[in-house]
Parts: sequence; structure tokens; C-alpha cells
Amino acid sequence: MKPKTVNILLVITIVCISLSAIFVKLSDAPSTIMVMYRMFLACLLLLPFFLKYRKTLKQIRRNEWLAIIFAGLFLAGHFGLWFESLNHTSVASSTLILALQPAIALIGGLIFFKEKIQLRTLLTLGVAFTGVVIVGGGNLGLGRDVLFGNVLSLLSVFSVVFYLLIGQRYVKSINHWVYSFLVFFFAGTTMIIFNVIGEIPLTGYSANDWMVFILLAIFPTGAHIIYNLLLNYINTTTVSMSTLGEPVGASLLAIVFLNEMLTLVEVIGGSLIIVGIYLFLKLQSGTSKVLSKQAKNA
Repeated sequence: MKPKTVNILLVITIVCISLSAIFVKLSDAPSTIMVMYRMFLACLLLLPFFLKYRKTLKQIRRNEWLAIIFAGLFLAGHFGLWFESLNHTSVASSTLILALQPAIALIGGLIFFKEKIQLRTLLTLGVAFTGVVIVGGGNLGLGRDVLFGNVLSLLSVFSVVFYLLIGQRYVKSINHWVYSFLVFFFAGTTMIIFNVIGEIPLTGYSANDWMVFILLAIFPTGAHIIYNLLLNYINTTTVSMSTLGEPVGASLLAIVFLNEMLTLVEVIGGSLIIVGIYLFLKLQSGTSKVLSKQAKNA
């Protein structure tokens, strides 16, 4: 896949994941219910592709099945923790914590895949993180409930990084449509077990709630499908870096849907985040071209 195509897909994922926090705020359903229906509805959308490539199921080995199950558990944990965090803290504060994902992914890639970290990569991360701190700095320390929400958001970051690291290791050997379907299915199954044990009602939700479930299944979940595809071509850190655009996108959408106006500080910080993302993606594109040229020469 060409670097330009990769970057276009990453931009699409930024838009899609930015919608997630807005959708969650528009529903009164329990967080784990939203996650459960989001995952199962996403499976329904993926069913035609899953059936088309179902023969590849025979090629999945035992250790890969175990990895898929754990990926589903971590994805369910990510969504459950993050959705719940939005009940305790603001969209800006929660998405600020999520923006720590690239740094944690970078460390994870270093530990598990011995990936090298270039100084230029650290500098671009620094630019983006400076913007993140500026955007969300004013939303920290607003009380115990907000702190609890921020902790939940932080835990959700670790969950999604583990999910992506598993994908980076195994998605190359498994058809990405089949991989996405199975991971979403196990994530949904995890949530239905949790809801049954917690005696959370599985039915009786409003038409508005169901509309949110469907929108979550189409747009933000679509971003994760693209992520699973891109993990065939780029690493977890690059995928995670694109999520730094979420605080900006979510804040802009919050103006329209939640009447949350941006401050001058948020505009300045958001601009730095966009610059950091642009520089990082440009750097990755240049690296890909060099590697491609070296491969051809070899």
C-alpha cells in the first residue's frame, strides 16, 4: 500500500473516532451495553466479508485463536473503561488521556518488537504532546469524580495498546476481515457475560439509544477495521499516533452537538497537535520510501 493511501486512511480514522465521544454522550444507556451492541452490530456489518473469507478459518492455529480471544478481551476493556470515563469527566479531558496512546505504544513496540526510536520521531511526538497538554491542561484537577474518570481513561489506553500490539503480531497471518469479525465477536461476548453477571438489563432501551448503538457500530468501529488493515503495512505506534487527532476532532464536534465552545488555549493546543501529526506522518512516509528503495536495490 502506498504511503499516500495509508495517510488518507489514517485521516479517515481520525474523523471516525472523533465521533465516538459525541455518540456516547448522546445516550443514557450503560457503558457496557453500548459496547456490547456496538460490537455485535459491527459483526453484523462484517458478516458478508467474514462469510466470503470463512475458509481461512482453517488456517488459524491454536496460539492465534488464543491471541484473538485476548485481543477481544482487551478491546472490550478499552471501550468499557473509556465509555464509563465519559460519565465522570469531560470529552476534552478523556480524549486528552487517550492521546497518551502513541507514547505507550512506542514503549510497547520497543519492548515486544525491539523497534528502534529515532530522535526525529521523539521530536514530532513532543510537538503533538505539547498541544495535548495545552488542550487538556485546564480540565485536570476538577474534583475526585473527574480524577476517577481520567484514571478509567488511562486504563483504557493500556487496553487498546495491548489490543493493537496483538494485532501487529498476528493480523499479518490472518485475513483482516476475519480477524476483525472474530475480535469484535469475542469483545461483544465478553460484555454480554459482564452484563449478565452484573444484572444489567439487555433490553428496554430507547430509539435514541439504538441509533447511538448503530452509529457507534458504523463510524468509530469502522476506524478499528481500518486499523486492522493498516497493521499489515505500518506499526502500532503509527496507528496510535493518528489518534492524537481525536481531541481536536471531538472538541470541534462538541461545539455542534454538545454546545461546548473552544477556548483560545484549546485552539492553540489543537493546532500543535495537528502539526505534530502532519510531521509524524510525513516522516513515516519518507521512511517507507527509503525502505522500499533499499528493498528494490537488494
